[in-house]
Amino acid sequence: MKIAELPLVRPLVRSTGQLFDRILCVAGAVLFSQAPEFMQQYLQRLEGHLDEARRQLAALTRAAAESGLTLDQLVADASRSADPAIARLGGVAGEAATRVAQLQSADTALRRASVWARPFEFMAHLEPEIARGTWAVFRPAVPTTLEGLGYAACGMLVALAVFHGGIRYPLRRAARRRAARRAERLAQVQ
Repeated sequence: MKIAELPLVRPLVRSTGQLFDRILCVAGAVLFSQAPEFMQQYLQRLEGHLDEARRQLAALTRAAAESGLTLDQLVADASRSADPAIARLGGVAGEAATRVAQLQSADTALRRASVWARPFEFMAHLEPEIARGTWAVFRPAVPTTLEGLGYAACGMLVALAVFHGGIRYPLRRAARRRAARRAERLAQVQ
């Protein structure tokens, strides 16, 4: 008699599998439910960067206006300067305008995205520096929104799909093949 055929072993194996399923469900739910929280904290940091970039751009725009120029004219004049320091300053002013536009685009895309489109917009507009900063201070939170609940449910499904489709099913299939080969060998011996 094989160990797996003992009366107490089969229910124990089954209950261990069910416990593992539950653990995976909880782990998947907790992990995925943090995505909306991370994106929220990222968005707050993004807005901080946007506010600072706007402040710098406003200061440059004021300086241009005080000189009787538009910002574009200031950038063009400074960039053509023979003095390398002034030419670089023109480049910095141009980059400030570009940075505000990029950050504003990312902020708008994330704010307007639906719950399910937000991860894709997040990845499309990801600012690695801001993401690293967000991760450095990220604090997990218990999601109390429908969005958090939806992500938790997706996490449960993904965890179960990976376990059952990627681990459990292939192992069972391999065990059945082994048992079939063993049965075939025993049949040939007899």
